[in-house]
Amino acid sequence: MGVSTPEWVKDAVFYQIFPDRFAQSARVPKAGHLQRWGDPPHPHKYQGGDLLGVVEHLDHLVDLGVSAIYFCPVFQSASNHRYHTHDYYRVDPMLGGNEALRVLVDEAHARGLKVVLDGVFNHSSRGFFQFNDILENGEHSAYLDWFHVHGFPLHPYAGPEIPSGYEAWWGNRALPKFNTRTQAVREFLWGVAEHWIRFGIDGWRLDVPNEIDDDEFWQEFRRRVKNINPEAYIVGEIWENASRWLAGDQFDAVMNYLFTRPVLGFFGARTLNEGVISGTGYGQVPALGAEAFARQVTEILTLYPHEITLAQLNLLGSHDTPRFRTAAGGDESAFRLATLFQMTYPGAPCIYYGDEVGMQGGRDPDCRRAFPWHDPSSWNVDTLEYTRKLARVRRNRRVLSRGSFEVLHARGDLLAYARSLEGERAVVLINAGLEAASFAVAGLEPGRYREVLSGAPLELRAGEALPVAARTGLLLLRE
Repeated sequence: MGVSTPEWVKDAVFYQIFPDRFAQSARVPKAGHLQRWGDPPHPHKYQGGDLLGVVEHLDHLVDLGVSAIYFCPVFQSASNHRYHTHDYYRVDPMLGGNEALRVLVDEAHARGLKVVLDGVFNHSSRGFFQFNDILENGEHSAYLDWFHVHGFPLHPYAGPEIPSGYEAWWGNRALPKFNTRTQAVREFLWGVAEHWIRFGIDGWRLDVPNEIDDDEFWQEFRRRVKNINPEAYIVGEIWENASRWLAGDQFDAVMNYLFTRPVLGFFGARTLNEGVISGTGYGQVPALGAEAFARQVTEILTLYPHEITLAQLNLLGSHDTPRFRTAAGGDESAFRLATLFQMTYPGAPCIYYGDEVGMQGGRDPDCRRAFPWHDPSSWNVDTLEYTRKLARVRRNRRVLSRGSFEVLHARGDLLAYARSLEGERAVVLINAGLEAASFAVAGLEPGRYREVLSGAPLELRAGEALPVAARTGLLLLRE
């Protein structure tokens, strides 16, 4: 069977939004007890972001060069992150309800932006109707086989000394695990996926899909979604090697944390904040030199079929990790170099909301701070412009999205690589060191180039070495 992934994803630049913290609209009624916008995030409190707030800032994303938005969950829930789903067919009223999602999808599509939603299909919540029916009716419930119930009475709110009586995600009794061997559950979840694809969303990001340990479930999920929209994107949250799910019959891609770790280890090598990184999904992040880094990122490209590699979601951070610049000890140069690499490496780059303006954030929930629309003086406008330039050139030059990847030089702090496609060639030179250096790269052919970040023309003569300032990089395109 041939492997096929959506064409639009290969040229996309994604932007991840945590809905409660991106933007508020006065058009959405607010609950009476909210945290003040911009206060330090609390694990359980809301700050009142909504989907119409996103609509009112879509032009920011277009100006940034973004072409697709990936949203953390939007369905009715009893948590600010909305991974505790109450109703899979109802957008949370605090976000503006189904009507707000309709406006968002239409306005996004009108601007050429795709919309991908987060699907939480491994588990639901204590407030999910079928589970609540079990809580109310016990062994007489019509939905006993929807979950893994071990005995009565259930104890959904008791402390750890009392068994819950049912299986839950990582033992968190707020998140009862679906019994996806039950046909009614399978049909329900597949039906949810089909419903929102028909509504007009452009794909699904799947939460912990490896915990539904059932290839046939995901194969049928893919078949049903693709029957409605063959170009729908299916991307799974898998933190390690995902070959099992990326053979062409389940997911199009995964969140590429295998990419994130070495990027942090190389560009943040001197300033890694181990206190922030430890205890997160990253595990150990060793400091890397250019040789080890080049070897790892080249090996990543061999793990999966080429069609999959071009559709991978390459991220520097997410709602589940410390923000990159915080993990790198607050070093802005580490973030910029990582962004340069992200935007010039095979796979779809994904910007975590606010990274473009310099937001910091440690471990969850600190990585979920409110976007500082209320405090534009806090924005790093240089990083915003830097990210904008890179995102736009990524969108406009297919050599950067679909070209081959070849390491030209990797030694110490110096890295050079090329992307090539149909006679077009882009070369990236990175100096991750603390002193200026010169590159004499054999694969850099003489001729006229344009350096994208500065816009400067450059005439390269045979055998000439190019100077690169400390902690900076050059993106060269042949003219």
